[in-house]
Amino acid sequence: MSALPPQPLSPLDGRYRSAVLGLGDHLSEAGLNRARVQVEVEWLIYLTEHRMFGSSPLTGEQKQDLRALADDFGQPEIDRLAELEATTRHDVKAVEYLVRERLHALGLDHIAELTHFAATSEDINNLSYALTVSAAVRENWLPKFRAVIGELRAQAKQYRDDAMLARTHGQPATPTTMGKELAVFVHRLERVRAQIEAGVHLGKFSGATGTFAAHLVADPDADWPRISREFVESLGLDWNPLTTQIESHDWQAELYARISHANRILHNLCTDIWTYISLGYFRQVPEPGATGSSTMPHKVNPIRFENAEANLELSSAVLDSLAATLVTSRLQRDLTDSTTQRNIGVGLGHSLLALDNIERGLGQIAIDRTALADDLDANWEVLAEAIQTVIRAEVTAGRSTISDPYALLKELTRGKRVDHAALTEFVQGLEIGQAAKNRLLALTPAGYVGLASELVDYL
Repeated sequence: MSALPPQPLSPLDGRYRSAVLGLGDHLSEAGLNRARVQVEVEWLIYLTEHRMFGSSPLTGEQKQDLRALADDFGQPEIDRLAELEATTRHDVKAVEYLVRERLHALGLDHIAELTHFAATSEDINNLSYALTVSAAVRENWLPKFRAVIGELRAQAKQYRDDAMLARTHGQPATPTTMGKELAVFVHRLERVRAQIEAGVHLGKFSGATGTFAAHLVADPDADWPRISREFVESLGLDWNPLTTQIESHDWQAELYARISHANRILHNLCTDIWTYISLGYFRQVPEPGATGSSTMPHKVNPIRFENAEANLELSSAVLDSLAATLVTSRLQRDLTDSTTQRNIGVGLGHSLLALDNIERGLGQIAIDRTALADDLDANWEVLAEAIQTVIRAEVTAGRSTISDPYALLKELTRGKRVDHAALTEFVQGLEIGQAAKNRLLALTPAGYVGLASELVDYL
């Protein structure tokens, strides 16, 4: 037997707990049960408010006391549900009994049979998941996502004029600016953010197979679809009128796919920042007391971005699986989603942890303008594109008879290092107009960035 006390199996509940703590309020078993209590209580209040089956509206104090079961949900309720479920062997039935106990304590036994009225477990569960997932994304994930975008936007504007050598295929290419390159990521992430924020969160409340069968038998004259819609929308959710026993989870699949997409854009950001650090374009600001290597004292490793890469990969693996599997349920119901949905917090947790590392990593880097300038000055051959393009324009305008300008510059520069002096001599000997020649002679790699700085204004 091990001498260790019980240990968390997931690093999200151990080493990294502090970074994802807020998600537990919503995407834990306790968070799910609190939402179940909320749905059961609100359905009971709705029925009495509308005097269904001869009931009367509760007083304001009675509603407040009943809602307190969800509002003040804590360890006593968690423990009592565990006791109840040990007997019921059914989590939602345990919640129903907990609500009935509160009704008894409040002297409201006469409406106890309206608890869980005409509801199947999935009527409660689907609304509870919609409430917890939407709250977790809105209150925990999105704020951190927006914070990362905000820091990137600030750095894009800060570095908008800092010219740097681009590297298409990893090779020296037409220069850009650091700000413009960061702005590309801001633009990509903002599109996904808007899609996530605009997503719907669907709910159903229509009985065992989505037909309102029991409802209609209980009260043939009631407009049950209208009642269902009013109730679902009263919870701040969007109503789904056509379902089986379960809400089809398509909205969840869309949400997880979009967050996974955001993860992959962020992964691209991490690998690019990591590469810029390795090239010396960014310097890392050492944290006091921190160790980069157990044997090499000089090391300052880009661990924030490496940690984020790994967690983004784990997050997308879970979220992709959820998006792929939740959309399928055999015939009118199977229980595969019951297990998979309990891992929503794992998928979002690894993404939230990655965002935390990215935000912290971005706050620990500083641009090295000397390194940027040295790299540009060592690669004058990147001006070959500009020279051959100007020659083409001059030929078209009738100011030059040079044939195949591209081949001419390819012969001069491909696979070679060409310095300032060599390019100057080459341009001086070109048969082109003097104005064009002067523009080329004034050109430097650092000045060959086109509208890179201005493009940042599109943010």
